[in-house]
Amino acid sequence: MGLKGKRIGFGLTGSHCTYQAVFPEIEKLVAAGAEVIPVVTHTVKTTDTRFGKGSEWVEKIEKITGRKAIDSIVEAEPLGPSIPLDCMVIAPLTGFTMSKLANALTDSPVLMAAKAALRNLKPVVLGISTNDALGLNGVNLMRLMATKNIYFIPYGQDDPDKKPNSMVARMSSLLDTVSLALEGKQIQPVIIERFRDGK
Repeated sequence: MGLKGKRIGFGLTGSHCTYQAVFPEIEKLVAAGAEVIPVVTHTVKTTDTRFGKGSEWVEKIEKITGRKAIDSIVEAEPLGPSIPLDCMVIAPLTGFTMSKLANALTDSPVLMAAKAALRNLKPVVLGISTNDALGLNGVNLMRLMATKNIYFIPYGQDDPDKKPNSMVARMSSLLDTVSLALEGKQIQPVIIERFRDGK
């Protein structure tokens, strides 16, 4: 399905090491003609790491999308009733936010935007990045995989020797995942040998 004219929410959470892989995919969505609405968590906005300053990442997503980032629950709430999304993407999705989404906790702008999309029976696309996908958070991952209108960017173990519980999405498949999700289809395969393909 073409993305031209589609309104896509794009949520960033605090897996800072993954942003370099995610931002080119946001550019692809914009280039495909989608209207991308950026949504960021408090952690994204305020945390400076060796991967960059929070303010710089927010500025960058605003520049790519041409829109001010939504950074409060109050600002995110209208994405349900008055500014409905065609699709909501959360990439990267940390284990912290994944556990909250799986348990219906809505305490951040990104989670509110996801809830708004689900309330309107629209697809939510998740690109996981968590050190605990095969640990205690595994139950939350599987709960989301079995939830209607939630779709996953293919993911796999990124370092099975040193971090055996860690799984990260192959962000280069984001555009294809969104396109299929808009048709109600899950891209396949979902589970990949990510550490071998280098993507």
